[in-house]
Amino acid sequence: MAVDDKKTFYVSVGAGEIVDEPGEINFDFEIRATSEEIDKLAELFEVLEESDNKTHFRALLPFKEYHKDKENDEYDYELKEIYQTLYNLGTEETRQHIEKMNVLQ
Repeated sequence: MAVDDKKTFYVSVGAGEIVDEPGEINFDFEIRATSEEIDKLAELFEVLEESDNKTHFRALLPFKEYHKDKENDEYDYELKEIYQTLYNLGTEETRQHIEKMNVLQ
């Protein structure tokens, strides 16, 4: 696939999955992307998973407040980066859905 060739992909944010056939997963969003853009999105999902693992350990510390926690801030930032990427690559329906979610404010 050439750099300018975009293909349709389906994304599940909760599962951190990206596929090119809609029946393979229960997807949240439809996007159009190049292979390079998909690689970047996959990297963002990997970083989000690492951040999620760090927040798990924080959850075991009941005295540490969520809003004063670097690990949760990192997770929130990575999740916002994913939604911004999905918005940028998304179909009109995907962009409208993300706008209604109010996650990019």
